[in-house]
Amino acid sequence: MTGIDFGVPTFAPAVSALDATPMSLAERAIKAVRGAVRSGALIPGELYSVYRIAEQLGISRSPVREALLRLAETGMIKFERNRGFRVVLPTPHDIAEIFAIRLALEVPAVRRATLQADIRDRRALRQQYAAMEEAAQIDDEPTFEHHDQKLHALLIDIEGNNRTKNIINNLRDATRLVGASTVRSDRSLLEVLVDHLPIVEAFEAANPEAAAIAMDCHLRTTGRLLLSQALRQSGKQDEELAIWEQLID
Repeated sequence: MTGIDFGVPTFAPAVSALDATPMSLAERAIKAVRGAVRSGALIPGELYSVYRIAEQLGISRSPVREALLRLAETGMIKFERNRGFRVVLPTPHDIAEIFAIRLALEVPAVRRATLQADIRDRRALRQQYAAMEEAAQIDDEPTFEHHDQKLHALLIDIEGNNRTKNIINNLRDATRLVGASTVRSDRSLLEVLVDHLPIVEAFEAANPEAAAIAMDCHLRTTGRLLLSQALRQSGKQDEELAIWEQLID
């Protein structure tokens, strides 16, 4: 089994009474595991030990097990009885399911967020877009992806549904296992940037229907490209249209 280098310890030796609750530790363990998946420290298919993860995080196995059970519900990991767990690479069908869910959640969320936003919210979204643009100009994909995710998360924060935000974050992490994004193989960072612009402009104009339409278009474009990537990897690219139409169109 492969160990994981999480770099700087995620948990301080001493925490406050609130932070020391099992639920709080589980949340922090989820964040650490998701971060390791994003960075590539956790490799799809490799077998990992719950005990070893807990040891590296400096906490007991109970909150780590709770965190992994919750991640297993999202499909990101799979337990093997009495052996440990593996990070699961999503199938093409999984990709289509993920984007069906994202369309169902994010399109109405951006509509509501556009209605509820104030001038500070609109300024904050434009700042995230500007940060994406700056990263795109210097071809800094990790920074671009960071602000891309923050832009989407900000819209959900404005809409006010934390459960939706958590679900979407988990779904985004799952699709990252196919390939960090559609960048390089299908689109440049600047092309991805431009794909977000109609969302930002409609949001700034306080036009909820235009924002929803723009988000719908963005997610469909990204979903089809990721599905195509996954099918190329599996050698079944001719199935793309059937899978997409079955679950989304």
